[in-house]
Amino acid sequence: MCHPQLRTVIFVAWGLCYFACLLSVRRMWSGKYVRSPLVRSLFVNMVTEGEEVVSAENQEWYRCCPDLLGESVRALFIQSHLDSDTGAFLQRSKEKSSWLFTQLYHSLVSTVLSPMVSRTSINGFLGRGAMFVFSTNQFQQLLRIEPDWRAERLLDLGAGDGGVTEVMGVHFRQVYATEVSVPMRWHLQRRNYTILGIDEWQHTGFQYDVISCLNLLDRCDDPLHLLRDIRRSLVPKTGRLVLAAVLPFQPWVEIGGRWERPKTHLKVAGKTWEEQVTNMSNDVFRKVGFQVEAVTRLPYLCEGDMYNDYYVLDDAVFVLKASVPINMT
Repeated sequence: MCHPQLRTVIFVAWGLCYFACLLSVRRMWSGKYVRSPLVRSLFVNMVTEGEEVVSAENQEWYRCCPDLLGESVRALFIQSHLDSDTGAFLQRSKEKSSWLFTQLYHSLVSTVLSPMVSRTSINGFLGRGAMFVFSTNQFQQLLRIEPDWRAERLLDLGAGDGGVTEVMGVHFRQVYATEVSVPMRWHLQRRNYTILGIDEWQHTGFQYDVISCLNLLDRCDDPLHLLRDIRRSLVPKTGRLVLAAVLPFQPWVEIGGRWERPKTHLKVAGKTWEEQVTNMSNDVFRKVGFQVEAVTRLPYLCEGDMYNDYYVLDDAVFVLKASVPINMT
């Protein structure tokens, strides 16, 4: 058997080697060693170190070609822009990315836990990976509401740590949330939100003025069933669904540390952002009794790590209302 002191020395040496490797990788990703024109081009698009937060490239996140949208959707598109709340999130992410020892600790914990624990739960445990979908002004613009507008109940499905919930929650007297990750539920409890089970929110005996389903449709086993449950749970006539979907639509379900295909595959046709938005509006949503009231293009932002200041995906954010009654079985 190894002497306890020898085991300690071995562990410390392993930790130092691990940190040194990460530092070497980060140094390589600084761009100095990227010689291939193609790789350098990809690198410039991915890494944000040393760039101004507000730039022309950031504005590309919001670009849409209305002429490529279907005629029924074109008039519903709302042009968004990078605003002060979004810029502040990017700046905070950039600052956190430079906290070297914190990022090293996060990387080590993630490496150890990732084979057994979901990425969401790891982020919840570490208090990292904050998400940004829309600012306060963008949310109000989408719903066409004033800053002092109030309603009774909001339900945020898959609320994560509650950061995005907070943006919406100021407009509601009661805020409910669902979340499967236990560490993320701890964050929601600290914000004093009422947490409902994933099989409970549909059977509370009351309905919701607004339900948000943000970047969840491509991460659940049966998205059409989820949409039907949401429709039943909205206040008749005035209830609204705020739905964000990452495009191109690529559904996967995270189980533990593994990614698997959902049991029910939802196909979204089209190759461009505009084509997929049109297909979702005219086919997917209508099939379950929804019609689009507004849609915009926004970046789905996540705090970065020691390699990147932040990560970004392409979102379509819809406001949906129930259409004429249909068979919801």
